[in-house]
Amino acid sequence: MPTTELGDFLRHRRAAVLPSQVGLPDHGDRRVAGLRREEVAQLAGVSVDYYVRLEQGRERNPSAQVAETLAVALRLDDDGRAHLFRLAGLAPTARAAYGKDRVEPALVQLMRAWPATPALVHNRAYDILAANPLGEALFAGFPRNLMLAVFTDPRARDFYTGWPTVAANAVAGFRMQLGKAPGHPRIRAVLAELTERSAEFTELWRRHDARGKSLDVKSFHHPEVGELTLRVQTFSVRGSDGQELVVYSPEPGSPSADAVALLGMLTPSQQA
Repeated sequence: MPTTELGDFLRHRRAAVLPSQVGLPDHGDRRVAGLRREEVAQLAGVSVDYYVRLEQGRERNPSAQVAETLAVALRLDDDGRAHLFRLAGLAPTARAAYGKDRVEPALVQLMRAWPATPALVHNRAYDILAANPLGEALFAGFPRNLMLAVFTDPRARDFYTGWPTVAANAVAGFRMQLGKAPGHPRIRAVLAELTERSAEFTELWRRHDARGKSLDVKSFHHPEVGELTLRVQTFSVRGSDGQELVVYSPEPGSPSADAVALLGMLTPSQQA
C-alpha cells in the first residue's frame, strides 16, 4: 500500500484523538485507537473515500481549506497545523541551500560575553556549531549532535533528569525540522543513524509528533557540579536559515546558579 509523510501523519494524529474530545460517543465496539477514518472525514466535511486516499498516499495535495478543516478535526496545535500544511505542500520549505553551518563571529563573541549562562548554536540537524565555554562544559564528552547525545550516549539517561520527556520533545522538534527542509542531507543522515542505533528513537519517531521548541525548564545531573535546573530559551538566528541559539539560564541566587558558577571556575576561559 502506498504511503506518504502526510498519510502517516494523519493516521497517527487520528489515533491520538479520543472520540470524547470531539463530542463523539466512545462506547460500543471500537477496534481502532482514537478516531475512525469515517469520523475524521465527517468532522472535516470531506468524503470518506477522499480521506482514505489522503491516508494511503493516493491523494497528496489537499486544498488549504481541507487542510484547515483536518487540523481542526484532529485538534492540532499551531506547530502541528504548520507541519500539516508543509506536508500538504501549502507552506514554503527551507531554501535549497538549507542554511549555512558557519556561525557569525559576532554571535560567537556575544555568547562568550555571557560568563554565567551556557549557550550554543545548532543547525537544523541539531549539530552543535558553536558554544561558549559554559555551553561546552555543560555538554562535555557528549556527541556534537544533540539528537545523538540523547539517544546514543548511555550517559544521557543520568544526565537528563526526566529523560523520557526530553527524548519525546527532541523527536517532535526533529520532525518539525525535517518538515521544514525535507531534502536536507544532514537531517536525513542523522535520521538514518538514529533509526539504526536507537530503538527508543524509532518508537518515538513512529508517533509522528511535531512540536517546535518553546520556553522550557530542564534539569540535569552534571558529573562535576551536580544538579542543575535551567530555563531554556531558543531563538532563530536571523540571516542564518535553520540555525538556532539556545540559552540555558539558572534562576538568580539559586543552587543552580551556584552550580553554574562552579562549572565556570572549572572551565578554561579559552575553550571554544
